[in-house]
Amino acid sequence: MKVKNILVSQPRPSDLKSPYFEIEKKYGVHINFRPFIKVEPMIVKDFRKQHIDPKDFTAVIFTAKVGIDNYFRICKEMRFEVPETMKYFCVNDKVSFYLSNYIQYRKRKVFYPATGQLVDLPAICEKHADEKFLLVSSDVNIEKNAKLFDAANINYTNAIMYRTVSNDFTADEKFDYDLLAFFSPAGVASLIKNFPDFQQGEIGIVAAGQTTVKLLEENHLRIDREVGKTYTSMTAAIEDFIVKNNKKK
Repeated sequence: MKVKNILVSQPRPSDLKSPYFEIEKKYGVHINFRPFIKVEPMIVKDFRKQHIDPKDFTAVIFTAKVGIDNYFRICKEMRFEVPETMKYFCVNDKVSFYLSNYIQYRKRKVFYPATGQLVDLPAICEKHADEKFLLVSSDVNIEKNAKLFDAANINYTNAIMYRTVSNDFTADEKFDYDLLAFFSPAGVASLIKNFPDFQQGEIGIVAAGQTTVKLLEENHLRIDREVGKTYTSMTAAIEDFIVKNNKKK
């Protein structure tokens, strides 16, 4: 099988120098960036059912930019004016800088691990044990976050402020790909939902993350490349699959 069409289940990169575009040019393939999942804001009425009041907290933990958007949206709709004394703990510098869309960044207290890794964020929070933390989550990552922060000696509450749902395919949308790239179990779940009779055949699958791999295996799907195990990035795994398959006679 010669690889021609590739589906990457993430939004199209804004950086024109992205390795994905280099792969397209180098190997003459077409990459379609088509997210399998999308984010839906939680309405305030549903958020209130969690019996959480933003004003009861002195610090907020953000693991993604979308969490920042939804935190300030909910605060606004609940008519809570976020105080200047609020502290912010972010997964990395990119997420922390995104706060500048809502606050005067230099005048606030913002913290993030130098590694930019989620696993190192609880240790940063632990140094501020006197704070009362609000951990902003989606409905799909709440358990993953809880496992990390439960081990830290901090006072936190997990709050769902947005939902991750399947980005359904339309009836006229073609699905003629030679390779599929998955980044999360939610993406795999969307594939199964949209195509319950999906037959993999020769279609290659590249997966990132243990939970993504687990769900693929549970659905008896073959994993041709695994990011994090043999490959350091999704693009490296995709390129290797193209090279080894396209050179076959």
